[in-house]
Amino acid sequence: MDAKRSNTKLVVAGLLLGLFMSALDQTIVSTAMTTIIKKLGGLDKFVWVYSAYMIAMVVATPIFGKLSDMYGRKRFFLAGVFLFIAGSVLCGTAQNMDQLIIYRAIQGIGGGALMPIVFTIIFDLFPQEKRGKMMGLFGAVFGLSSVFGPILGATITDNISWRWIFYINVPIGFLSFLFILSAYHESKNHRKMSIDWLGALLLAGAILCLMFGLELGGSDGWAWNGWNTITLFVASGLMLVLFLVAERYAKDPIIALELFKKRLFTSSMMISFLYGGVMIAGATYIPLFIQGVFHKTATQTSTVLIPMMLGVVVSSQIGGRVAGKLRFRDVMVVSALTLVAGTALLGYAMDLTTSRLMITLYMIVVGLGMGVSFSLLNISTLSSVPPQYKGSASSLITFFRTIGSALGVTVFGALQKHEFQSGVKSLPGASAGMADKIKGGQALLDPTVQSKMGIPANVLQLLLDKLGHSIIYIFQWSVVLPVIALVFALLMGRARLEATQGAPQGARPGEPRVGGAAGKPEPAYRKE
Repeated sequence: MDAKRSNTKLVVAGLLLGLFMSALDQTIVSTAMTTIIKKLGGLDKFVWVYSAYMIAMVVATPIFGKLSDMYGRKRFFLAGVFLFIAGSVLCGTAQNMDQLIIYRAIQGIGGGALMPIVFTIIFDLFPQEKRGKMMGLFGAVFGLSSVFGPILGATITDNISWRWIFYINVPIGFLSFLFILSAYHESKNHRKMSIDWLGALLLAGAILCLMFGLELGGSDGWAWNGWNTITLFVASGLMLVLFLVAERYAKDPIIALELFKKRLFTSSMMISFLYGGVMIAGATYIPLFIQGVFHKTATQTSTVLIPMMLGVVVSSQIGGRVAGKLRFRDVMVVSALTLVAGTALLGYAMDLTTSRLMITLYMIVVGLGMGVSFSLLNISTLSSVPPQYKGSASSLITFFRTIGSALGVTVFGALQKHEFQSGVKSLPGASAGMADKIKGGQALLDPTVQSKMGIPANVLQLLLDKLGHSIIYIFQWSVVLPVIALVFALLMGRARLEATQGAPQGARPGEPRVGGAAGKPEPAYRKE
């Protein structure tokens, strides 16, 4: 271990800035997108501004997680910050939509390094009795960035320029880079490991085919039952099978499959996956509901998710603080039950006449159920694996949550579109092609589109009502996800953290951590 000790305060500040920057760019673009399209054109490609970032991040996350296990956290965190800053500067200089999409992918690669490594460094740096509090803090920052992204995007776009939603990352990233470079010290004792290139390529290929299939499926020329869409999904499945075979025989696999034999680890992954689907449903469809039912613009609804995200922040803090006092299972059972209640309120207690106040209360319940996962699942996952796998394990939490979100937005989008079109076809006097023309109905929320379509006011109101009902239908289906998550929470067993008297700072992954004066290796968790 290095003789130098890390400056904990500066390291935490650097990690917080890096996480905030990475999480912020998942949402900051949303309210600026209308302006960006007006300036750059490319209306038919705008969805890829979001998708390029997400796909690149999902592909990069497990690879960077493994590399951080092999060669240390610091260098890959710094590489992630550098790529993110470079991608941000390029995004700000983009002259057309194609350039912006490519530059967003560079940002996504940087984000794939930052998010998992942040939580792993925290786990390496702090003794167990402090980890819960720190994980709660970082989970809260993740939630806050989701709130401030749309607000900040709208404010900067309206008052400065859309380009500055990307340039703002430069000072944030520079401070993060500087703090970690100067203040974080880890051991130079690296384990000799080989890079599993075959596994990395197969995993990247499987993810790319899956994500492209989900993004393109249902769009023009990419029918869900079309040969091109099906080919992508078949290729993804085939490469996934080959990846699993390759990992069984790899000397140092990208993802150690034996980790999934641990009930606590597997349950944490599945809960993260399911919660990702629930969160994307709330973040996507609650603003649309408010826009359609209460006749608000996209900018006016940029703050609508604040109640839910404040619930996320509060429960993330609570989850981190109780992690050392209660079993993981008990905390996640309460979380899942709360999330079941919240999604049930949105799906079965909410209708078109529900007041904004009641919707706000429902959103708070959803946030309280959701937030615990951001802190506690990282703790339960990292506590259940040997030190040499902590980077990979942390990356998989982000990986499964993101895949859950991608599948969730696709499945829920298909359900909402089908329900909306069925409702439109049931309207008296509806033309045969009207349902197909307006697809899922989101275009009806744009005043420009409304005027171009020339829909009478009374018909428009009927269509918006059908849109509202189709969104409620989504929330009715979303209840299924936290119910399944509750089952996995019950399967987490009796594991819980065991506090130690102290732990060295700057411990290198792969080294045994030492707790207390006795110098005994620190146990990951205990069973009662």
